[in-house]
Amino acid sequence: MMLFLLIILGIITYFTLQRSVSSMTRTPIWILWLVMMTPALIWTTKVLIYGQKQLPSALIIIPFLFCPYLYWLLVQSGRQTPSQSGQPKIESSNSQTQPEISPTQIIQKTPLKLTIDKTEEVRLRNCFPWTVYYLRNLEYRPQAVICRGQLRSNSEDAYKTVRKNIEGKFGDRFLVVFQNSFQGKPFFALVPNPRCHKDTTQQPQEKNKPVMLALGLLLITLFTTTLVGAREIVGLSEDAIQSDPNLLIQGLPYAVALILILGCHEIGHYVTAQLYKIRTTLPCFIPLPFFLGTFGAFIRMQSPVPNRKSLFDVSIAGPLAGLVVTVPLLIWGLSHSNIVPLADDSGILSINSLNPTFSFLLTILSKLALGTEFTYNKGIDLHPVAVAGYVGLVVTAYNLIPIGQLDGGHMVHAMFGQRTGMLIGQISRFLLLLLAFINKEFLFLAIFLFLMPLADEPALNDVSELDNKRDFLGLLMLGLLVIILLPAPKIVMEWFNYI
Repeated sequence: MMLFLLIILGIITYFTLQRSVSSMTRTPIWILWLVMMTPALIWTTKVLIYGQKQLPSALIIIPFLFCPYLYWLLVQSGRQTPSQSGQPKIESSNSQTQPEISPTQIIQKTPLKLTIDKTEEVRLRNCFPWTVYYLRNLEYRPQAVICRGQLRSNSEDAYKTVRKNIEGKFGDRFLVVFQNSFQGKPFFALVPNPRCHKDTTQQPQEKNKPVMLALGLLLITLFTTTLVGAREIVGLSEDAIQSDPNLLIQGLPYAVALILILGCHEIGHYVTAQLYKIRTTLPCFIPLPFFLGTFGAFIRMQSPVPNRKSLFDVSIAGPLAGLVVTVPLLIWGLSHSNIVPLADDSGILSINSLNPTFSFLLTILSKLALGTEFTYNKGIDLHPVAVAGYVGLVVTAYNLIPIGQLDGGHMVHAMFGQRTGMLIGQISRFLLLLLAFINKEFLFLAIFLFLMPLADEPALNDVSELDNKRDFLGLLMLGLLVIILLPAPKIVMEWFNYI
């Protein structure tokens, strides 16, 4: 299992690096991959050779501190410059000032070269009323025009006004991006709109194929989760299943519950994205013939997010929709589970003798479902539906972690802005690492989060802030993450008569 997790982590890390940094540095991806995988390789090698023998703290801490710094140095040393990449230099009266937070992700999705002549430049300057956004200068990039100036009105009104003027003079030729620099100064960026260059004759075919693909993956995942449910959770042997395939039906409760939880999570994202007219793929499952039977589900956004409000709503809709299904199924499954003596090696993955006290929320739900029978030195032999609910709770907690492309990362970006969101993500990485010293079963998660990029894709209007209601709801969800990850306090344990 340990080797399998390492392989999965290595594959995900490689493709993440290839997608995020390959276009901005000349340093070979395999070197960056090796540097970021070093902590995981050290830890896994130790476990495979020496077992559970205590690993020196320095051997854990030093790679975690040194490898990210070395990774940053390698990326910076090989960073592409205009002269190295054969691109023209910036034409600007203020070329010394680069946008610290640039629309990089959007530009990478639109590899079309931007062309604008002198006549169009005059029209572009007229799109910025001095009472709304006082334009000072334009910086020409190969794939964008950076418009710098001073914001003189409400950010939402400024974006709507400038975007309306640009669309009135240039149609849908450009995507209008509005962002803050690290100095907190809002700037506009015009990026070529790739939709203007697509072949519309292929749209009907593109619409039909994902439906069949999503349906096919759903059916395959239903089979793999049923197989894993019967084999790993119910405990049926391979010989028994082969001799009587009808026994597979015993894995259906786990399979249906898990697919319902994961599906509702992704449908929450999908429906909210449709409300904001954000183009996305259909929810797709990833089947796996072992482990949990699936590697989860996902949707992929195919158009930029309009603003931070929509970014927040789409991000939080998934965990909320998943929790609406997860909590009732988990309580029902726990109430139909058996109380057993607590095993000596009980851990997070011990579904036959689970000690729920590592999670405050799980402790509360277990006591609520099992009542006074659940006491000290007792574990829970989880019902298949409870296993699915437990996995759903873990998936919710993982997605709420405020880092990068995770739902929590999008939420803190929308709540506090991209710069502060990245800072919160970095702090969260180290807090998870500290938690891994308390509970070593979190170490794999801590390693994975250190490999995940901190920055997520900005919204088109990434300046306008959220309202108080959304900020409060976001803080509540982060509070939920805390009570899922942290163990139950001693006073609560005493109150439940568990110690």
